[in-house]
Amino acid sequence: MPRPLWLLSAALLLSPSIQAQQIQRQLGDFDFKLATTPSRTMAEGLISPTAVGSFHGGVDLSHPNGLYFGQYAPSMGLTKASTLKLDNYVGYKQRFTDSLGFEAGMIHYSYPNQTDANSYALYGGLSLLGSRFGGAFNDTPSNRTGTLFANLGRLPLLDVDFSMKVAHHQFGTPFSRVDGNAIDSFNDWSLKLSRPWRGMDLDFTYSNSNLSGSGCDAYAGINSTCDSMVTLRAQRSFF
Repeated sequence: MPRPLWLLSAALLLSPSIQAQQIQRQLGDFDFKLATTPSRTMAEGLISPTAVGSFHGGVDLSHPNGLYFGQYAPSMGLTKASTLKLDNYVGYKQRFTDSLGFEAGMIHYSYPNQTDANSYALYGGLSLLGSRFGGAFNDTPSNRTGTLFANLGRLPLLDVDFSMKVAHHQFGTPFSRVDGNAIDSFNDWSLKLSRPWRGMDLDFTYSNSNLSGSGCDAYAGINSTCDSMVTLRAQRSFF
């Protein structure tokens, strides 16, 4: 999508007259959204664009027949410490019944100010009887990653939502450890329990990988850290 779209997103973010984080309009048969936060979660929860910079935003267009496409900039690259990143995506989403639907598409990750840094991801998801399952393949110049995702919905005994991710990462060039051994690949995973409480969203997440010690120098996976980690988060939306 053209450069003016992400510039328009930046203007939305910086405009003091707009209190909400999303503008929605109807353009012919298309539903148009301009937002400072991701307006879409890919493959029913598998790939979710996240804001990594101080300035971020994007556009999304969807058609009643299930086709959608858009562009999201996790980082506008407007500060010296940030790099411009653009996520362009196209997909198709359809729901056959209230309990059965699917989604498939592709995301192109680009860094206009860098060379040989672009990559892409293919994704697909299935929703069935309140549960969601998905898979993705991400190909970068240095790493190929296959990811599986499952969200089983609300667990009746604990009254919480349960989801998990498992990923396998294959290096293009083996990583050399300080002990002389090489790492060709690694696996990582995360388990998440969520529930609303007094207007807040509470999340409990456990993450880990099969790397340890000096092997963690090679880690660049789906989690924030290589080692075992437990995270508690409380989030409240004001808009």
